[in-house]
Amino acid sequence: MSKEKEANSSIQDRSLVDEMYYFNIGNHFEAFKFLGAKKQVNNDQDGYQFTVWAPNAKCVYLEGDFSDWAELRMDKVADTGAWTIFMQDAKEWDLYKFVIEDYDCVKREKQDPFAFAGEVPPKNASVIQDIPTYEWHDQEWIKERQQSNMFASPINIYEVHMSSWNRHEDGSAYTFADLQTELIPYVKKMGYTHIEFMPLMEHPLEASWGYQISGYFSIAGRFGHDFGPLMSFVDACHQAGIGVIVDWVPGHFVVNDDALANYDGTATFEYQDPNRAENVRWGTKNFDLGRKQVQSFLISSAVFWLETFHFDGIRVDAVSNMLYLDYDIGPWVPNKYGHNVNLEGLEFLRKLNTEILFRDPSYLMIAEESTAWSGVTKPASQGGLGFNFKWNMGWMNDTLKFFGIDALGRGSNYKLINFTFMYMHDENFVLPFSHDEVVHGKQSLLGKMPNHNRYEMFANLRVLEGYRLLYPGKKLSFMGNEIGQFLEWRFYEGLEWSSLDREFNTEFQSYVAELNRLYKETPALHEQDNQKAGITIIEADDDQETTLSFIRHGKAADALLVCAFNFTPVERSHYRIGVPYAGTYQVVLNSEMKTFGGNWVSQTTNFETVAVPHKGQPHSLEINLPSLAAIAFEPVNIKPTPETTRNKNH
Repeated sequence: MSKEKEANSSIQDRSLVDEMYYFNIGNHFEAFKFLGAKKQVNNDQDGYQFTVWAPNAKCVYLEGDFSDWAELRMDKVADTGAWTIFMQDAKEWDLYKFVIEDYDCVKREKQDPFAFAGEVPPKNASVIQDIPTYEWHDQEWIKERQQSNMFASPINIYEVHMSSWNRHEDGSAYTFADLQTELIPYVKKMGYTHIEFMPLMEHPLEASWGYQISGYFSIAGRFGHDFGPLMSFVDACHQAGIGVIVDWVPGHFVVNDDALANYDGTATFEYQDPNRAENVRWGTKNFDLGRKQVQSFLISSAVFWLETFHFDGIRVDAVSNMLYLDYDIGPWVPNKYGHNVNLEGLEFLRKLNTEILFRDPSYLMIAEESTAWSGVTKPASQGGLGFNFKWNMGWMNDTLKFFGIDALGRGSNYKLINFTFMYMHDENFVLPFSHDEVVHGKQSLLGKMPNHNRYEMFANLRVLEGYRLLYPGKKLSFMGNEIGQFLEWRFYEGLEWSSLDREFNTEFQSYVAELNRLYKETPALHEQDNQKAGITIIEADDDQETTLSFIRHGKAADALLVCAFNFTPVERSHYRIGVPYAGTYQVVLNSEMKTFGGNWVSQTTNFETVAVPHKGQPHSLEINLPSLAAIAFEPVNIKPTPETTRNKNH
């Protein structure tokens, strides 16, 4: 029997029609289990069933290693829009493509949208891969994650680009096995709680950093597309007490002809309206988020990454692009109400978060949303978008702008610091210093600091990082920030690890590790992040001396941390800080200590309060506030007073 006759001898399975029904109405969230190339037994013969959704194709063919690349005509699955074929000769790791013929009789070779692997670009064939049977050892981690309160827990994320964290001496990129050996111990030593990978999905252009995806169910071939090593990496992270998050891009996709664009000869995954389909800003295609099959496709992708690889959460990229019709720089048309809201995008995001958090409410669903959209982290059932966290882009922009100003001129720009207190509890925020802030001419964090001399640059950087770790909100920092890398991030080479041999870099790395430890071990810094009770502002109007102070509060009355900042290179002697309780306060952080690269060799450890009310507080501390410094105190011996008794009883 010829290969084509053998392939076409399969009988359409009724269950496939049922699966496609749910896919077509937008309610199939595990479509990767039947679409694509799936191992199957057909008439007692082992092989693979190939199924693809191409509703407007005239005909669809399969070609691959198993057919000597001859085109094999696929069967149309009733009126479902799917095409299918069984291949007895196909085996794992074979290459294949679909050939889509449109009604103009034009044929196009296409990748499988549900492929689990693909060739390393510029090659573009899909690769048969099975999801391996893996024995997980992270049950304890997942149980603890599910039982904990994420909002009251420390979350300190280390953002990583897979192929440029470090490289081998010959310039080759690290594998997941390499990262398991080196990255996990490093993150553990530095005190981060989570690793966040920039997109791991297949993408043809390395310079897109993974944000122009072609394969929503496959690991990028350049990272090593076998699933096992990634599973092992995540498992090892969990056993080391580290969570793992992955970036995901449901708003837009790569324009390459061999991928999703114009898939069946018509606008299939993208909007039919060219103005909505074309993403001018990024040179990509926008998903038609109102199309039911696209909803099934995208939510299935999110479920796939979370459940197959045990990821702890997803950071959803470019949410604003899905919320606003006029977010792009191209032409746009108002919605039916005459507004600029993308109603389909809005409902998709609610549907996505509802489904993911229904499966497991402990998943982190983090939005990169750059506008003042209200209710990003409000439950979808209450009219919000349903994310549990949002990047605080306003805080990030204002803070970096403030620190980029010469220190002696910061007083006249003080509003950049104090305005953020007006909205810090509007959402459940993550404070991000991400990859986007250290590339494309923006300079590294160190490079943003006023460039008087190297000491002052690092002093400013220490204040900046101290401010971020002590300010309310979960944390995210891009790799390289923690070593004071001076060069901008370059996706094609490893970090500037050699800079640790220079003055101040190793000290700064130690400082960041100490900040991370303090953050993780101090309940006042994370228990009430998203509650007004979590912070008392002491001084936020000092535009003359440019200082700032506040108190962070945990749930216990005496779980507090007094924080003060000097944003100028002038030491403030006899600096007064109001505190709620009389007693002894111990210094737990001083960014100007010699061990961190500062000028202070010794430090008075304990300070006694004085009965001088200050800024609404009944007691106060009087200290010397170092120049360009972040300093923090915790109570070690609170004296019984009427207010302490009332607070403890309360």
